[in-house]
Order: sequence, then structure tokens, then C-alpha cells
Amino acid sequence: MPRNLKIALGILTVAVLIGLASLGRLHERMKHLSENPSTDEQARRAVLAPPIATPTDVTVQARIFWAAGADRLAPVSVELPLSSDPVERSKQVLNELISNPPTPEQRTLPADTTLLDFYILPDGTAIADFSDALVAETPSGISSEESTIDSIVETLQSNVPSLHRLKILIHGQEVDTLAGHVDLTGFFDLNAAPAQSAAASLPSETAPLTSRIPQSADR
Repeated sequence: MPRNLKIALGILTVAVLIGLASLGRLHERMKHLSENPSTDEQARRAVLAPPIATPTDVTVQARIFWAAGADRLAPVSVELPLSSDPVERSKQVLNELISNPPTPEQRTLPADTTLLDFYILPDGTAIADFSDALVAETPSGISSEESTIDSIVETLQSNVPSLHRLKILIHGQEVDTLAGHVDLTGFFDLNAAPAQSAAASLPSETAPLTSRIPQSADR
């Protein structure tokens, strides 16, 4: 057999083998696609599925404190999936406070506010780091600033009992005041004993805005 013919037959044989292998892979791919939903279907299901932030989320009646008029806050019961992890749980309730006030008039934090980070120290001190919008867009004034801080404090202590005090940062930095009046250089008490907290002795359904004087950092 001429040498050129042998080379041609060899090339043809290799091509046939490659073709058969490709057909095998194509068959396996078609079988896989037939057994699994399409990408579009998976995406549709992901959108329709209820969001789960953590594996330990359980739907509960959370108490979120929004404005109730006349310099007062009132808790609103909201059905939320909340984590058993106090860090994740704190993020969930604060994001609800920011994002979903029942009416625009009940909003206590600027709509553009973002909770950048939240963590808890071993002694129960919570650190909440907010975006610049919290100070830039909160109206300056004792009443409006106290409403903002009190809504954060009351929401946290009503839903995360393991927290003992709160430090608020703005974009990772300590600032002197929220918008010129309420001091942010210290800490705010959370879940204090009734004798130490005036708010704790008030009816649970409504709490007045209190002058938030943080505890010093060396406490």
C-alpha cells in the first residue's frame, strides 16, 4: 500500500475516533440536561424562593421600633426570618428598620443608610458601622437625632437580648455627634436592668425618646 494512502487512512481513523468520543460527550450532556432544570428555570425558582440568610433562620414576630408621632417610638410586630446567631440577627432587624418602615412618616433612619458591618465583642458590646448617609441625611436637631438613635437601640435590645451596649461608627470611624447634638463618642446601654433604665419601666407598647448620653469608652 502506498505510503501516502497509509497516512490518509491513519488520519481518517483518528478523525473517526475523535468523532465517536465527541458523540459520547454530547450524549452525556443531553442526558444531563434532560435530568436537570434549565438555567432559566433554576433562576426563576431562586427568585421565587423565600430568602434564607442563615441556616438557623426561624420566622418570628420581631419588634421593630419606628416613629409614632409626638416624639415617641412604638414597636411594630413584623414577621421576619431571624437567625439564632446574634450578629446575623442584629443585621436582620437593623436592615428591616432601615428598609421597611410602615409609612414614610414613621421612618427614623435616612432611606440611603446602609449597615456596613456589625460585630459583637466578647463582653457583649455591639459595634454597628453605618454608611455616611446616617449622619449626612439625619435632620439636625435633638428630637430627630434621638429618634434615630433610640430606634436603633430599642430595636436591638428587643430582639437580641445578649447585647449589653452599643457603639455606633460611621464608615469605620468614630464621629463626635450624629448631626450636631447626640453624642456618638461613647456607648449606649442595651438590655439594662429596670432600675438602671427609665425606658424599661414604661409600658412596652410605646417608649418616649430619651436623651441618649453614651457611657464613656473606659467603662
